[in-house]
Amino acid sequence: MKATGQLVGTRPVIFLGVDGSWRETGALEWAIQESVLRGEPLSIVHVIDERLRKTPYLTPATVDGQAMELIQQVRSELPAADHGASHLAKTVIGHPATTLAALAEGSRMLVVGRRGIGSFQRLLIGSTSEALANQARVPVVVVPDRWKPPRGAVPVIVGIDDSPQSEAAIDFAATAATERKVPVRLVHVWDLPNVYSWEARSFSDIEGDLAEHAERRVAAIADQWGHKYPDLEIQTEVRRSHPVRGLLEAADEAGAQLLVIGGRNRSRAASWLLGSTGRGVLHHATCPVAIVHEPRTD
Repeated sequence: MKATGQLVGTRPVIFLGVDGSWRETGALEWAIQESVLRGEPLSIVHVIDERLRKTPYLTPATVDGQAMELIQQVRSELPAADHGASHLAKTVIGHPATTLAALAEGSRMLVVGRRGIGSFQRLLIGSTSEALANQARVPVVVVPDRWKPPRGAVPVIVGIDDSPQSEAAIDFAATAATERKVPVRLVHVWDLPNVYSWEARSFSDIEGDLAEHAERRVAAIADQWGHKYPDLEIQTEVRRSHPVRGLLEAADEAGAQLLVIGGRNRSRAASWLLGSTGRGVLHHATCPVAIVHEPRTD
């Protein structure tokens, strides 16, 4: 069937997009874990690329048959649902990113794998993963190859910056940390603005003022969210570095459960935008990354 709109359910579901590399990525395992933690069913979708069915060397029947075999294999890996609803696994026809984004509309989140190419595995992610992180209105969790659940009560990390567009990201991170009974860590990475010349970098008072401002901002955010989640341990961390490097190092050093970052919504007419920090984190992170856009008012 061809997907034409929203898949409507009677309760929130966790969407999982799978392709032929599903055994190599950790997306299925992460989605199953999240399903158990939230007590919500999975809706697993394999999108048959409509362009593939039109290639001269493959018949539509061959392509569709391989897709059905893939879905059967995924179904065999699913545990029995114990939260009152059955998992769903199906195939649809369409453009992978556009179709998954449309089907996941209104769901809890969309989970996909991150697949690299050869020795460039940490440098390249599939075009579908990045397109979904830009297009989908729901949170998108991108899970790297061969992800396994971490050991111990390691934190969920959320990156915050000086923009006001991090409310949804912090809320998503706090919920994930609460589910896992681990701390949430607010990480702010700052550096001297490019407007300062290299001579200005030697003035410790400039650096001191910026560092103090960053510390105060993060402390205020932690206090605000502490009132919303009184039983959650909220940690803070301020680093001076490039945003991508700082967030990745913070996640690696903590062995993070999940790294959450916000997207950008510049206007009602604009598409979702990741920005350079989001793209850099998606390409290089060794833990699952959640892209959470602020709700858009049309």
